[in-house]
Amino acid sequence: MPPPLPVIIVMGVSGCGKTVVGKALAKQLDCPFLEGDDFHPPENKAKMSSGTPLDDDERVDWMVALRTAMGKLPSIGVLSCSALKRKHRVYLSDFPRPVIYLHLTGDRALLEKRISSRTEHFFDPKLLGSQLEALETPDENEESITLQIDDSIENIVAGALVHLKTYGLYPPS
Repeated sequence: MPPPLPVIIVMGVSGCGKTVVGKALAKQLDCPFLEGDDFHPPENKAKMSSGTPLDDDERVDWMVALRTAMGKLPSIGVLSCSALKRKHRVYLSDFPRPVIYLHLTGDRALLEKRISSRTEHFFDPKLLGSQLEALETPDENEESITLQIDDSIENIVAGALVHLKTYGLYPPS
């Protein structure tokens, strides 16, 4: 019997391209995409809109909702989620199927430019600094792929697919 198909979590700070890369990757893998921001309760979005970062207690319901959604995926799936702290990734990875993190990273100036150009998003640009401070980059003990965001979406996704070949995930069967 083949091993269970993983959930790929596209992670990183705000402005790194989690949604656009996640959607493009899901299209290439012909699988569902889950937008992590859709699982935030309204009070979390309101707090972040006001420029106040969430604490870990305020993330609990969100993380539970993400894991519940992951459990409903029929096969491979892609999820966008900041997953800034190791303990967040440990929680999400304590799952009956493999979880692979695609960590998108780039310099602060590019992140700020992207965030400032967004419209209709609840994230207050002032929160970028707190996210960069909170970020604990994946280490060698975590199933992760790190990619720089200073390229086209197509090239970032192509880079992800090259790495996913080592997991036997691409090309899709």
